[in-house]
Amino acid sequence: MVLRKPEELEEIKRRFLEHYKGSQTELNYKNDYELLIAIILSAQCTDKRVNIITPALFKKYPDIKSLACANLDDVKELIKSCSFFNNKAKNIIEMAKIVRDKFNCKIPHDHKELIKLPGVGNKTANVFLIELNGENRMAVDTHVFRVVHRLGITDAKTVEQTEKDLIEAFKTDLNELHQGFVLFGRYICTAKNPKCDKCFVPDFCVTKESFKAR
Repeated sequence: MVLRKPEELEEIKRRFLEHYKGSQTELNYKNDYELLIAIILSAQCTDKRVNIITPALFKKYPDIKSLACANLDDVKELIKSCSFFNNKAKNIIEMAKIVRDKFNCKIPHDHKELIKLPGVGNKTANVFLIELNGENRMAVDTHVFRVVHRLGITDAKTVEQTEKDLIEAFKTDLNELHQGFVLFGRYICTAKNPKCDKCFVPDFCVTKESFKAR
């Protein structure tokens, strides 16, 4: 349920766009293949850690075709400092095989096709399409979930409902708001010891509770 009045939502939106207009992911990538892999690896792992891991991975497996033929143990070794590396290694190889066999080595840019790929859920697909195509989508990660609840925008208990509420609340510029909420949550409205002295929306803050997505 959206809790804020339309004029409040408009002001929150204005301030976030003012501070984060044109912001992009902090994941390093050169093409859609590298971006999708990086997003998959970033689940419950920091972008900083992923950026440390991916150069060696992409050097050895620079494209879908090479990754589809990769040795599982070798991929595990390359990404072992990443959380849940066993499952992620399996997923990215299986994803590559499907993209090779079904899409002629070209990653689909369609949400319905993306979420069918191993390791690619709704959030990953949304982040991919937001970053690569600038699509008007909202992706809810732990940072977004925490920020929008602290700002009293929604009282949704799940990621799915939170996403729906944010789409209803803001309607446009969702891609840039997503990036803004992520960066705000990562560097200012942190889970522990939020930097309230640097906050530009203190008048909308309702709590410092550290919300966790379900």
